[in-house]
Amino acid sequence: MFSRELLQTIERLAKIPQTSVSLRDMVEFGRIPSPASLFRGSQFLLQELPIRLSHRVVELENLPHGLSDMPGIQRVKNWYTISTQELLAFQLEKFANKYCNLTNGDENIDKHVLRKYNDAFVNVIENIKKRHDPTTTTIAEGVLQLKEHWKKTNSPLQPKSENNLPLPTAIQSFLDNFYMSRIGIRMLLGQHITMTQASKNPRSAPEHYVGIICTQTNLMDVVQDAIENARNVCQDYYGLFDPPPIRIVGQTDLKFMYVPSHLHHMLFELLKNSLRAVVEQYGLDVEYPEIRIVVAQGNEDITIKVSDEGGGIPRSGMPLIWTYMYTTAEKPLLEEDNQRSDFRAPLAGYGYGLPLSRLYARYFGGDLRLISMEGYGTDAYLHLSRLSDSSEPLP
Repeated sequence: MFSRELLQTIERLAKIPQTSVSLRDMVEFGRIPSPASLFRGSQFLLQELPIRLSHRVVELENLPHGLSDMPGIQRVKNWYTISTQELLAFQLEKFANKYCNLTNGDENIDKHVLRKYNDAFVNVIENIKKRHDPTTTTIAEGVLQLKEHWKKTNSPLQPKSENNLPLPTAIQSFLDNFYMSRIGIRMLLGQHITMTQASKNPRSAPEHYVGIICTQTNLMDVVQDAIENARNVCQDYYGLFDPPPIRIVGQTDLKFMYVPSHLHHMLFELLKNSLRAVVEQYGLDVEYPEIRIVVAQGNEDITIKVSDEGGGIPRSGMPLIWTYMYTTAEKPLLEEDNQRSDFRAPLAGYGYGLPLSRLYARYFGGDLRLISMEGYGTDAYLHLSRLSDSSEPLP
């Protein structure tokens, strides 16, 4: 399907180190998008994206326990290979090479030509972003296909229980690395696409936004939105008249630099889990204890604690909550919607919500921790770095 030359190029690119960037780097670079700055951004992406994609292609070819042979994994590998091929083809165009030495002080470049070039580049990366929309679910399907294969062949790797045993450590590590890389690639794509849109119509760009980063993210607005969404899906799923109440305490007037869609993703997942735990602990349409969101600001972090009285998690189950495909849900539930696009709480009921949320937290230097008291409830601590200078933890 792919030429030998392309596959050799991918192998070569996969040996080149990836370049990490920080939240602050992205903001400083794109604060005033112009044809020249967008051109320079496109040149960075043209160099960096093929390297990142190639790392993943080679990884997908060499997965343990036969995972590389599963149809879902093969499909994703093909998407990454096609996207690398398209970026390499764009690099080779004479148009790109002609202006590859653009500098800040160059006043002789035709801005109309640069806009035309950047529009062509954005068209390429928009198609790539759309192609990769279902990657998370398709990788999950590949893992399920492997588990089914183990079952049919009576493999010793076959879990004795569908929900209560984790995947092999090597597969868990792969999923962590792969999804962290995916977050970074989607961040670079989304940032450049959104900055290009803002450069064409500055008045339509939301205030305080640089691409998809908000330099004045209003924590209360994001929290309230996540509360509303989580309570609505809880109400719809269980058929409740009034879902468990959620109260916010602490420093509620905070504004800081972050990606609001990432923050919403994490908060929605934590609130969804707490709502489900409380409803299943107390039953339907009773007087529920409130779920509390406590917000605190320190010198390094902003910490958001989500506390519930949903019965907690057994101590033996705590190491499993960060493993993919581990879930206490009977079936997929509480989806925010049925779309497969980015920044939606994914795969509820399949054991992906918490592991992916922790990756989003760690992507910009934060973390997610859970402390549980069996028989009472669970506290989730979401740490967000205030410093905005942590580089991407690329695998």
